[in-house]
Amino acid sequence: MNQIFIYDTTLRDGTQGEGVSLSVDDKLKIAKKLDKMGFHYIEGGWPGSNPKDMEFFLRAKELTFHHAKITAFGSTRRMGIKADQDQNLQMILDSGVASVAIFGKTWDFQVTDALQTTLEENLQMIYDSVSFLKRHGLEVIFDAEHFFDGYKRNAAYSLEAIKKASEAGADWITLCDTNGGSLPHEISAIVTHVVEQMDTPVGIHCHNDGELAVANTLAAVQAGARQVQGTMNGYGERCGNANLCSVIPNLQLKMGFRCIDDDQLSRLTKRSRFVSEIANITPPNNQPFVGRSAFAHKGGMHVSAILKHPETYEHITPEAVGNKRRVLVSELAGQSNLLFKAKELKIDIQRQDPATKKLIQKIKEMEHRGYQYEGADASLELLIRESMDQIKEIFILESFKILVEKEKNGGIKSEAIIKISVDGEVVHTVAEGNGPVNALDNALRKALESFFPSLKNMYLSDYKVRVLDENEATASKVRVLIESTNGDEKWSTVGVSENIIEASWQALIDSMRYALLGNEEERVHYSETVERLGIVNH
Repeated sequence: MNQIFIYDTTLRDGTQGEGVSLSVDDKLKIAKKLDKMGFHYIEGGWPGSNPKDMEFFLRAKELTFHHAKITAFGSTRRMGIKADQDQNLQMILDSGVASVAIFGKTWDFQVTDALQTTLEENLQMIYDSVSFLKRHGLEVIFDAEHFFDGYKRNAAYSLEAIKKASEAGADWITLCDTNGGSLPHEISAIVTHVVEQMDTPVGIHCHNDGELAVANTLAAVQAGARQVQGTMNGYGERCGNANLCSVIPNLQLKMGFRCIDDDQLSRLTKRSRFVSEIANITPPNNQPFVGRSAFAHKGGMHVSAILKHPETYEHITPEAVGNKRRVLVSELAGQSNLLFKAKELKIDIQRQDPATKKLIQKIKEMEHRGYQYEGADASLELLIRESMDQIKEIFILESFKILVEKEKNGGIKSEAIIKISVDGEVVHTVAEGNGPVNALDNALRKALESFFPSLKNMYLSDYKVRVLDENEATASKVRVLIESTNGDEKWSTVGVSENIIEASWQALIDSMRYALLGNEEERVHYSETVERLGIVNH
């Protein structure tokens, strides 16, 4: 099985993407996680470009990496000076790395018009820089910038440029589709020719401007490339880089190449989401392999089929990349969807039970009114349990009132007054908040915590509002999604109404009801409270 060497450039090329910014601490955290993934190279940045990158390398030297070579990035020497006089090359040495990737021009147009030097001088710059770094004992990866565009216009010069790097002792020649505009058949033909011409092993570095970075990378490997450069989640300049979260499983699970160990591959989804979290970027649900929707099934016929044989609608086993199968319950759902979801929730329902069909119909009616349970699993579980008579009312609302006061200085105060009844015992509380929903949450929590002390550990972590009827303007119906957490798990609930406060109230109530069902300890506490208070069925 051919080994493919994974070269991650998330910490350098990935941070050139719009909206991506990583501190030194962020970069070190990510580097440690990628090392655990078994990646062979982790490019930390360009020591000569900014103090932050140099700090990363100096701090990385104090850490232990078990798999990856921490790699610096830089360019060939400047025109008109010797390599040992070039400050950027010297700073690469000062960074203390054992491996470096330097880029050089391989497209004659870039040499004459962008670099504004002669073709011969550019070749000498490549040779001098590589040989200088090799003399100092570094592993050198030569990134052939704009190689494919250059090859298509002047193949002889592009080949001459990479041969210069090879003659100087480069350990790898990485061919770069810098503008991201090449097509897979072009990549395949050119890489094939280069591999035939070169004794030095070849790598590939693709950008995604034509949305072909992953396809181009796979084509290059099939043509003989043995090093793959890319980023986690495809982060990078303009449209991004080749997404390693797609490249690696395609190579390993479908094309017979070895990238990382199988147990490391099974952590891919977790690592992808870790990088997203550190970068503070919401991952797209539909991202292949690692996205939340990558193995989500909605249509009733699809779900019925995967319950018999998962491969009917899944191209790989989700667990191979650390993901999991999800079945969505919506207006498109059939009995199979509901049975799968109930099994997942460990709720015993039967296909032949009339209550099952009644529940499906109710879900469809609720979705028609604007409710959406795909993103509100907690509300869905409560709905299923209610239909099975497994839910008890924890309180009865008598009334609530919300006051919003705008002050002369521009500040706004919100106050909620709430009256609830728990088995005839009336509780009346008042609380303030930074908004009406926050005030309502605080007042309700204040009223319930004496009966359910564990609610002190629960808090709202996200709040979203979606307008459902745009043509109705301010009178339109809204859907509110609330995400809550107790520090260990997160859950989402939904509410719908023409009144945003009412919609928020529905979602808020569900979040607290679910919190009392969140784990076995809460279930016991909930049951004891129900028994103590004699609360009636819903």
